[in-house]
Order: sequence, then C-alpha cells, then structure tokens
Amino acid sequence: MESTASEQVASNVPEFSVSELSFALKREIEQAFPRVRVRGEISQPSFPRSGHCYFRLKDENAVIDGVCWKGTIPRLGLRIEEGLEVIATGRLTTYAGSSRYQIIVDRLELAGEGALLKLLEDRRRKLAAEGLFDADRKRPLPFLPEVVGVVTSPSGAVIRDILHRLSDRFPRHVLVWPVAVQGDKAAGEVAAAIAGFNRLTEGGAVPRPDVLIVARGGGSLEDLWAFNEEIVVRAAAASTIPLISAVGHETDTTLIDFVSDRRAPTPTAAAEMAVPVRADLLTQTLDFGKRTMACMNRLLREAGLAVSGLARGLGDPLRLIEERQQRLDVGGERLALAMHRLVERREHALAAARLASPVAVLIAKQQALAAESRVLEGAMRRYVGDTRQKIDRSADRIEQYAGRLQRCGAALIEGGERRLDQLGQLLESYSFRSVLQRGFALVRDQDGHPVLAAAQTRAGDTLAIEFADGRIGARVTDGAAAAAPRSAGPPRRRDGGGSQGSLL
Repeated sequence: MESTASEQVASNVPEFSVSELSFALKREIEQAFPRVRVRGEISQPSFPRSGHCYFRLKDENAVIDGVCWKGTIPRLGLRIEEGLEVIATGRLTTYAGSSRYQIIVDRLELAGEGALLKLLEDRRRKLAAEGLFDADRKRPLPFLPEVVGVVTSPSGAVIRDILHRLSDRFPRHVLVWPVAVQGDKAAGEVAAAIAGFNRLTEGGAVPRPDVLIVARGGGSLEDLWAFNEEIVVRAAAASTIPLISAVGHETDTTLIDFVSDRRAPTPTAAAEMAVPVRADLLTQTLDFGKRTMACMNRLLREAGLAVSGLARGLGDPLRLIEERQQRLDVGGERLALAMHRLVERREHALAAARLASPVAVLIAKQQALAAESRVLEGAMRRYVGDTRQKIDRSADRIEQYAGRLQRCGAALIEGGERRLDQLGQLLESYSFRSVLQRGFALVRDQDGHPVLAAAQTRAGDTLAIEFADGRIGARVTDGAAAAAPRSAGPPRRRDGGGSQGSLL
C-alpha cells in the first residue's frame, strides 16, 4: 500500500526532459529580463576565431557571463579589456549547453570618470611606447601659410573666433571641414577630415592647406573624449601637413595634444600660432629696408675712400702712356733698319752660292729611291717567310693542346660521374626512408617533431605516422606519459592547437 501511494504522488509531478527544462527556463528569463543594464568589471575576455567576444562581468559578490557578437563589436566604440569597469546593456538569456545564464551585450559604456582616466592613461602609455609622441616627429609650422585648414564644428563659436583672429592678424584663405566634435560619430569624422585634407593634391581644384587646426571649445572629460580616441591620434600622427591642436581650454589635455606638432591653449591662440601679425611684418620690413639703405650708403662711402687712397699711390696715366709711345717709336725705327740689313745679307749669300743642276738632283734622288725599294722588298720577303713558319708551328701546338684537353675533359667527366654515383649511394644509405622500406615507421607529433619515446605522448595527443608508402593520422588513447609528470609549459590543446588542424 505504501509503494502504491508514493507512485501516485510521483505521477502528479510533470516530467520534463533536460532540453525541455532548459528551453523553458530560457523563455522565462528572456521574458522577465528583455532589457537590462549591468555594471561590473570585465574579467577574462577571450576572442576566438569566430570573431565573437566572451567575457565575465563581476563585482565583489557575484559573476555573470557576457557575450558580444562579432557584428556588434565594431559598434561598441570601446575596446573590451581586462579590468575595465563598464555598464553593459543587453538582454538576459541562458546557454543550455552548460546550464548557464548570460547577458548578450549590444552596448558598453565606461562606468565613471575614474574608469575613463584609467583608460586614457593606458592608451597614452601604449601610443607613447609606439613613438607617436616623440619630439623628433614634430615639424615646424610654416612662417606664412597660404591656406589654413580648420577641422571643427561649423556652427560653434570656435570657428568664428579663429576666422576673426586670422582676419585681424593676417587674412588668409581658410578651408573649413565641418565635423561633429562630440558624440559617437565625432572621432570618425575628425579622423576622416584630417586624412581628407592630406589627400588633397598641390595645384588641384581645392587648394591643399599648409597648416591644419583641429579645434573645439571646452567641456568635460566625456565631452572631449572623441579627441582621445586612437583613430584620431593615429590620423594626426600620419598627417604630412603640420597640425595644431586647440581642444578645450588651457587646463584640458587630450591625446591629440601629445601627437600634434603644436598645442594651443585655446582656438584663438591656435590662429595666432598659424599666422604672424601683418602690421608687425610691414613695420619690420620697412625697418629692414632703412637699415639696408644705410648699410649700402656706408659701404659706398668706404669704397670711395679706399679708391681715393689707392689713386694717390698710382702714377700719372698720361705720363705712362707718353713713355710707352716713345719706346714704340724707337722700336719701329730699329725694326725697319733690321729688315733692310737682313735682305742685303740674303742677297750676298745667294749670289755667292752655286746652284746645282735640277736634272742631276732628280737622278740622284731616283737612284736613292731605287736602292731603298730593293732593301724594302728583301725585308718583306724575309718577314713573310718567318711569319708563315710561326703560323705553322702555332697550328701544330694548338692541335696538340686540343687533343690533351679532350682527353683530360673526358677523364674529369668520368671521375665526376663515379663520385656522384658514390655520393648518391651514400646519401641513400643515410636516408631514413631506407629504414622505412624495411618495415619501420616514423612518428611525429602535432607540431611535426619526431616522437622518440612513449614518455613524450599522453592520451588524446594527435600523431602523424609515416610509412614507406604514405602517412596516416592517429590519436593516443593510452600513453606512458600518463604516469610520469610532464615538463612545465602551457597546456596543449586537444584539437591540435596552432594553425594545424586535426588529422582524424
């Protein structure tokens, strides 16, 4: 009777399968908490190959699992990092595979100014370690730019202050790239504006700025956060145009201030840094002109005095000319007399000399030429005979050398072939494949390293076994290493790890 009563009580309790119970709990939790905001500290974030992010939110008393899908991560505007205190917004659900409840996150916010300052300091250290804040990267500003590019909001007081200050000091051509300076889109628009100005070409339809000003009025740390984003800092670092940052008031500091070429405490001060004062330049130019004229007059006076002093040391030019003219006259008279005397001497010498008969001179020259011709013909005959003998002897030696070279080449080739055959046989004897031909096998681990002992394996390891006719994969089901302690090191994944997949 007692057994029958207990069976009736048990039959009144509804019976569920594990899957039915899990999905019933999942529906209840999702209906009860369709949208929640949870504040906590990120712990143990992981990014598997799927692109999703898994982490845990914890406080001093509890922990909840969090999931952020691959398509949501780029829209967060915040990098998921260990120890970051955040406010996560999403929906609660359960994961039936391990009976856990978790939050599907679609939005993350930093929790409090302390977390913002910590994130800002961490980001500053990271970018500084990359060398983006080094002083040797900073470039000088142009003295008088033709075009000034301004990246700021078109409707704020900042652009009016900059334009007013530029018109007072030195009117220049100003290009304004309108951007949002606060909010989720601000960082992307500011970075795109800096890159867009740098993509302009010299002499194009839109003039390329000679200097850039990135400006915004004052505000809280959250208001100025767009200028602390990594995308803005890297865009400023990559700018080939000198850049002035004028974000916030003098006491406000953002990361773009560290990477810019000059930092201005206010937007008005940035305009003052960009251009000089036109009136001061005019005054300075006039002063330089007066000083140049005074210097030239002084140099001319000093040069005139020097010429006068040198002139006193020179003789009278007229007297020098008269003396040279007298010498010229005396030389002309002597030259005429010398020519007359020379002609007379040549006449006396010609009259005294006896001229030879032209026929006799021609006969003597003809005899001398014939003698020289005979000597030349004899020399040519001797030279040709000697040359022919030398050529015959050289041809004999070349034939001898060709025969010796042919025999030596054949001997060298034959010796090389024998040596190559010996080395091939030696290489074949040393190869492990000859061992595989005798029935042995080569065992490698999942990283391709040979396994030399059973102690190097453990249950679950993936092995590759190479025989003489191919390779197969195997998994260790029971290894000798199970009883022996393994060396210290990171745990090996059971699916093979690394970039090599499972062989089974």
